[in-house]
Amino acid sequence: MSADPAKKAPGNIGPREWLRDAKSQAVIKALGAGPDGENAARFVGGCVRNSILNEPVEDVDIATVHEPKKVVELLEAAGIKAVPTGIDHGTITAVVDSTPFEITTLRQDVDTDGRHATVAFSTNWDGDAARRDFTMNAIYAEADGALFDPVGGYEDARAGHVTFIGDAAARIKEDYLRILRYFRFEAWYGKGEMDQVALKACATGKGGLAQLSGERVQKEFLKLISAHDPLPAIRAMAAAGVLIEVLPEASEFERFARVSEIESTQLFLADDVRRLGALLPSDGALINGLADRLRLSNEARDRLIAMHSDDTKIISYLSVREVKKALYWMGVELFKDRVVLGWAVDPKLNNAVQWRALLAIADSWVRPEFPLTGHQVMAANVPAGPDVGRIMREVEEWWVDADFIDDELSIIERLKAIVQATVY
Repeated sequence: MSADPAKKAPGNIGPREWLRDAKSQAVIKALGAGPDGENAARFVGGCVRNSILNEPVEDVDIATVHEPKKVVELLEAAGIKAVPTGIDHGTITAVVDSTPFEITTLRQDVDTDGRHATVAFSTNWDGDAARRDFTMNAIYAEADGALFDPVGGYEDARAGHVTFIGDAAARIKEDYLRILRYFRFEAWYGKGEMDQVALKACATGKGGLAQLSGERVQKEFLKLISAHDPLPAIRAMAAAGVLIEVLPEASEFERFARVSEIESTQLFLADDVRRLGALLPSDGALINGLADRLRLSNEARDRLIAMHSDDTKIISYLSVREVKKALYWMGVELFKDRVVLGWAVDPKLNNAVQWRALLAIADSWVRPEFPLTGHQVMAANVPAGPDVGRIMREVEEWWVDADFIDDELSIIERLKAIVQATVY
């Protein structure tokens, strides 16, 4: 189906690095022309949207009129590796020099149940656009960067309007995850007041979120809170009754806002697990329940519990020696979590310089290696068994308190003193 000239968006996304890249061009050129000579493939989704908004592009996705088997044939004929990552749903991943490109055949929904869709392959670009979620995600770009905009996504993207394609309620019923995606896109790309029709549709459809797997909710929510300033979207979720459906444990909104602000204004990378922790109260049982429900990794669960249960004294005016001691016992990640959370609740804004200095020390710190071995302890007449570990730990605590003293004789003397004071 040829592109309607009236649907050409203003201008061109320009000479973007990802677009000019030889790998991108190799893939889209391999897909060639369609049955009627029109473009058989266009870039779509985040790479186009983010280019319009001058935001970084991470993944490059392509839509094509060719069905999956034909896509594989064309790629292999061009010497490009084709991986059938989602062939039943029309998706093939092309791999060029270790760089993946997700290629999906144009589709139309045949049936949806709020979680999954049964699709039919198509050659209709308008139909493919109509089944997507938001107008800003249905903008296509040709190999030269010329834009094709069937649903008016260009202007919405530029204006920061997160707008459902067609009827918001209908789009949500197709996949209830779109409720969370709406708030995520508002957090990342929204400007001004949110669409009241969309908010009402999200509030009305919130009961459908219970159908979603914990993994899907988790991934979408963590992406949402990684935005530069996610608090307005989080507050809107709460007002619409959506937040309580997915994260009823959320309560510490001001601390969450401050952690997000610190990471954004101080040029730190957004840390989704830390931000999640900032939003939660200090309740280990509650955190365990959340971790089970959202299928968090054991690592994320343990980190959340640790940042709320660790009782190491963390204050803005720690000395360098105290910082090194804390880092040794806590580890860098937990120390930084505690510092940022402490910074977030510090009412004295002038302490920001000191808090930031603590993080700088942590980033450059190299953990010293405790020089005493179990063999040395046993050589001091300690019988093999649990006392070896206990005595080593006692010497280690002294060594840390002594600022990691680099004097083997002093360490051995301390060992002897502890052994002599021990009755066997």
